[in-house]
Amino acid sequence: MQEKLRVGLISDTHGLLRPQALDYLRGSAHIIHAGDIVDPATLEQLATLAPLTAVRGNNDRGAWANALPESVTLTLGGVAIHVIHDLKELALDPITEGVRVVIAGHSHKPACSEQGGVLYVNPGAAGRRRFKLPVSVGELLVEDGQVSVRLVTLDVP
Repeated sequence: MQEKLRVGLISDTHGLLRPQALDYLRGSAHIIHAGDIVDPATLEQLATLAPLTAVRGNNDRGAWANALPESVTLTLGGVAIHVIHDLKELALDPITEGVRVVIAGHSHKPACSEQGGVLYVNPGAAGRRRFKLPVSVGELLVEDGQVSVRLVTLDVP
């Protein structure tokens, strides 16, 4: 019996890392940022909470951003997770590659759906509010090879 692994999910901070997002992510075993970070200080702050994996978004520019991958596949708790900023740019076939979860941001819309045994998760945007979309983050829970997702709307002014 494996211990439950909590992976914090965040995306589209656009230079604004809200205290509510930090509070939610505290206690994560790992944090994934799905791009549009804009300010490298965001990554420094997140890395103080847990090991961090981040990808470059379309608004991430400069030497610090160029050092980030456009996409990455990692294994946490025995589950293969692929991270990319914009799902439309997904170049691999998750099923063929043995990927169980795809994390993407970009749209600012929190969403979770399963297709062909692959879980597609967008934690939404945790930075500046856009249109009437919620400010949100999420968590991926991994236990005994099983995954579940919770997306949370942050209470922000």
